[in-house]
Amino acid sequence: MSEASGDAPLNREGLSGGHSQDSAEDRVVAAFLSEETLDPARAEAEAWSQRAGAVVVFSGIVRNHDAGQPVQKLNYTAHPSAERRLQEVALELASRYESIRLWVGHRVGALEIGDHALVAAVASGHRQEAFAACAELVEEIKAEVPIWKEQFFADGTREWVGL
Repeated sequence: MSEASGDAPLNREGLSGGHSQDSAEDRVVAAFLSEETLDPARAEAEAWSQRAGAVVVFSGIVRNHDAGQPVQKLNYTAHPSAERRLQEVALELASRYESIRLWVGHRVGALEIGDHALVAAVASGHRQEAFAACAELVEEIKAEVPIWKEQFFADGTREWVGL
């Protein structure tokens, strides 16, 4: 087996020979905004590689309540720079974690209860790194990517979150 095939033995950190041969850009397999449905199974499949012993998938799903109020639906609005910033966040994370592969998509537009708003998958040689990197990815997206949520409540009121 050769390292180029992705089948080389890995050390405890999921690295072959101490470093990934793939660039951070190569390990960010997807980072995008979409009005289309996000599929966690697709995220997992595309993030995984033969080097990965773990894939952690996060799904942020629209729930039917917030702060004790019934929610009917959401609308996500993104700044024109949001997709570029999402890609930068993903690339920065891949640069810090040299053995991960990641896939991330965020919905924009109208979403209903049960829709996936954010899906992220992080693959690594071992679970600890996959969990840590996925948690960081989600938190950094929430903090850094200019996407705003408008919630529509059952009583006819609405509120903006993230402005």
